[in-house]
Amino acid sequence: VIAMHGQPLRIDDPALAATAGIGVIYQEFNLIPALNPVENIFLGRESGAGLIARSRERQQAKDLFERMGVHVPLHQPVRELSVAHQQLIEIAKALMQDVRVLVMDEPSAALTPQEVGHLFRIVRELQSQGIGIVYVSHRLDEVFELADAVTVLRDGLHVADRSITELSRRQLIELMVGRSIEEEFPKISVPAGDVRLEVHGLRRGVRVQNVSFCVRRGEVLGVTGLIGAGRTEMVRLISGADRADAGSILLDGRALRIRSPRDAIRAGICLLTEDRKSQGLIPGRSVLENFGLANLRQFSRCGVLRRRQESHAFQRYVERLKIRIPHQQQLARNLSGGNQQKVVLARWLQQNAEVIIFDEPTRGIDVGAKHEIYQLMNELTAAGKALIMISSELPEVMGMSDRILVMREGRISGELTDVCQVTQQQIMELAVPGPAGSFNSLTAETAS
Repeated sequence: VIAMHGQPLRIDDPALAATAGIGVIYQEFNLIPALNPVENIFLGRESGAGLIARSRERQQAKDLFERMGVHVPLHQPVRELSVAHQQLIEIAKALMQDVRVLVMDEPSAALTPQEVGHLFRIVRELQSQGIGIVYVSHRLDEVFELADAVTVLRDGLHVADRSITELSRRQLIELMVGRSIEEEFPKISVPAGDVRLEVHGLRRGVRVQNVSFCVRRGEVLGVTGLIGAGRTEMVRLISGADRADAGSILLDGRALRIRSPRDAIRAGICLLTEDRKSQGLIPGRSVLENFGLANLRQFSRCGVLRRRQESHAFQRYVERLKIRIPHQQQLARNLSGGNQQKVVLARWLQQNAEVIIFDEPTRGIDVGAKHEIYQLMNELTAAGKALIMISSELPEVMGMSDRILVMREGRISGELTDVCQVTQQQIMELAVPGPAGSFNSLTAETAS
């Protein structure tokens, strides 16, 4: 039963929900890639009597983004904008309608700390206007920052309702996962081995400029920075998704020529992308087919796919990675975010990847699935794999990395080696453009 102000509502489609004053910001973007932000915001509610008043709509969109305290390019097609900009457009779409209740499903998943601060300010302003907020999130810091009350769901069932003042962080985690979790970030450090991957002078336009670093066997190298700092652009060069203008990549001391993802995969370098639904999976195909995409040569003989061998191989990973599926023909789009991530990881493990790049590995997945991903990372490093983890969540970077690289404006602005002593403030000082020389002082402070 759905009721508004005590009166039951019958909601059969999104239009009825909007008419009732219920707005929804979805975790998965609902944008038209070829249209610009203004066209997306006003799609279906264009102003004017038979004419589209673009100039007025553009001004309204500009004013709204200014009130949000963010800048979004209004003339570019959405497909050319970053994930963070697309998320802000989704928020603007919901705010443009006259809502009484706003449902926000993981609205901060792709935002920087500064943008999250803007989002919090917007949420509080909406609250002060009498708008009810349903804030769906796996980020516990945000829950404790914003919520007055908490409802916990697990496996589709209602578990608990609590006032936020009645709960500790540990109690909330246990309600969410249904079991006790001793550590939020169960990092197991293993002795770092020989250098596995070396990158020297990597460059592409202004987005990646003279980047150099190395990763050792058994090591998790954390990479963080503001959105637009060049983190994803850098690993796309290493994984062959884009071509570098200059620079060299070495694996076990051997120079690689990476011109495509195929070259990187054959060398043993694999990327789990930040946007797994559009770049990592084919949502409308089965999980078995998605697993086999990069492994067809292994499972084929004389051009014929040996499906039984493929199925047996995938089942081993289903059990090893604890992938929760009713059957192997389950469509990838129907899996939770955590299980989708595991399917992509299974694909690359079948390729015997030696360097695995995780780009925002836990974005949009629940606390329990995050914990399982962290445990898998521990298993991989124990097996001698070299891992690169890009994350916008500073506690995650600090909790699961052996070293941390901070990127700013396409360059590495600092390397932090004493991870146990690193603070979020130190990372942000390296990430945010500021006076020259800050890296040296921070390095000295961290080492002391």
